[in-house]
Amino acid sequence: MNEAERFQYTFGAQVIGPDWTQFALWAPSASRVDLEVEGLAAIAMTHAGEGRFVGEAACDHGARYRYRVFLDDAEQGIAIPDPASRAQAGGIEGMSLVIDPYRHAWRHADWRGRPWHETVLYELHLGTLGGLAQARQWLPYLAELGVTAVELMPVAAFPGARNWGYDGVLPYAVDETYGDPDALKAFVDEAHGLGLMVFLDVVYNHFGPDGNYLPRYAGAFFRSDRQTPWGPAIDFRQPMVRRFFIENALMWLDEYRLDGLRFDAVHAIAERDFLLEMAEALRSHIDPRRYVHLVLENEHNDAELLGPGRFTAQWNDDWHNVMHVLLTGESEGYYGDFAEASTQKLARCLGEGFIYQGDETHRGTPRGSPSAHLPPTAFVAFLQNHDQVGNRAMGERLTLLAEPETLAAATLTLLLSPMVPLLFMGEEWASERPFLFFTDHRTELAKAVREGRRAEFAAFGAFQDPASRAAIPDPNDAATFESSRPDLAARDVAHHADWLAFVRRLLAIRHAEIVPRLDGARALGAEVLDEGAVVARWQMSDDTQLVIAMNLSERPVATSAFGVGRHLYETREGAAVATESGSLPARCAAAWLRSGPGDEEISA
Repeated sequence: MNEAERFQYTFGAQVIGPDWTQFALWAPSASRVDLEVEGLAAIAMTHAGEGRFVGEAACDHGARYRYRVFLDDAEQGIAIPDPASRAQAGGIEGMSLVIDPYRHAWRHADWRGRPWHETVLYELHLGTLGGLAQARQWLPYLAELGVTAVELMPVAAFPGARNWGYDGVLPYAVDETYGDPDALKAFVDEAHGLGLMVFLDVVYNHFGPDGNYLPRYAGAFFRSDRQTPWGPAIDFRQPMVRRFFIENALMWLDEYRLDGLRFDAVHAIAERDFLLEMAEALRSHIDPRRYVHLVLENEHNDAELLGPGRFTAQWNDDWHNVMHVLLTGESEGYYGDFAEASTQKLARCLGEGFIYQGDETHRGTPRGSPSAHLPPTAFVAFLQNHDQVGNRAMGERLTLLAEPETLAAATLTLLLSPMVPLLFMGEEWASERPFLFFTDHRTELAKAVREGRRAEFAAFGAFQDPASRAAIPDPNDAATFESSRPDLAARDVAHHADWLAFVRRLLAIRHAEIVPRLDGARALGAEVLDEGAVVARWQMSDDTQLVIAMNLSERPVATSAFGVGRHLYETREGAAVATESGSLPARCAAAWLRSGPGDEEISA
């Protein structure tokens, strides 16, 4: 990209020539702002209107700088990092670094991405792998496994040395514990050379509790009349606030050449029109020759946000929640909404996408909107992810919670159904290592997080007494982080190696048989066979139907005499033949491709 094509950002430091950089800060609560560049005298910035201060300095890539913001009641001013800093030296309270994003020499500059229907997501946490340089070493293994897209948990700069990433306070900066901006670009470049897309989880619904200076000099950034679980809501009614986050998303897609973004918990954003503006802005800016995918996490199940020109897909929590109930029998917390008529709910999910489509939850409030018109690829399905494992008190994985044969049946459905599958790091070898909630906060905040974390589980049966709650790992203890690192050596242990081979085989079948027929596929419906057992069909883009029959119960169930076809895989030997003859064995699943017209639908 030449200088004429460079996007002109509203915020932060931009190198505009040799030894010359332009700076901009939105500080509507400030009366004056000085720019302090290491080695130079302080420079008074000019008020450019709308609360924005601008200035220029004789410096270049690598220069250290910060702003000093003067309020009416603070004569000495407040020294702050740049909220649009691309990198930090010395943590979130250290000096910001001028970064020239166009210095990186891309080895795979002609990469245009991959179509969405080819996506198999693999979510990972960079810190537990040792950072970006170490995580790069995983990429050949993931490509060989059959993954096509690596999804990174947030990388935005956060307090301390350990964090999930959702406590970020500098959303433009790559956290220095993971590496510098060039390290992230090298990771993306390496992935592209292996045919892998890279997605990033971005958090636009809140800032972390430590190191966020914005309320002091940009009070208009937040609302006083609306709270979220993390504090005052961000005020997306403000044009500058919208621009701050839209430009952040553009930065990740442009400067780092990411293939997609996953927008965290957008249900916490009150201004729905901001989401539509975000999608429109990104779609209109990105080179139309590129495949760029925008994915939501949204408890509201708002189907209207999905589709051409909008968002590509949504994480389907409904799929996970009902499958978890069927696999484990758990019904506490939000699983309570899926404990009644679980099999019927699963059939609706397989046949229509969302389970809750305007139905009332246990809170007595309606949730969701109709989704049957959407293609199955509009939904990202998963059995485990960082939330669903890490937000358990003890961070247990399904490997320890579910019976192995039923988990294998669920995994077949996950990896061979037309929904886009997501695996969480270690899931592919049935890791038994926990993934826990971890932080690195300072003393008082560390205590509050520890006590708050334990109080969250007081209503759960297993943690009714104080002694059991005291056993919940302390998020701030370094040992909690260390115990969450993937157990790579387990991949060579017999049981884990067998599971890895099982997942690898399913992904090979997906790429050979499902993906070529997936673009344009639609659900034909799903039928409840008995408690814990369903059969679902999808019309593929050619003249074939995909049929998956799954029985998570402890007993065989009768099946209607549905004609099947070419057998793809069975998790129990003889399951396919038995199913074809009218009985689906216990704790198994099987998949077929059937030739024939696609106008017959299952009546659930």
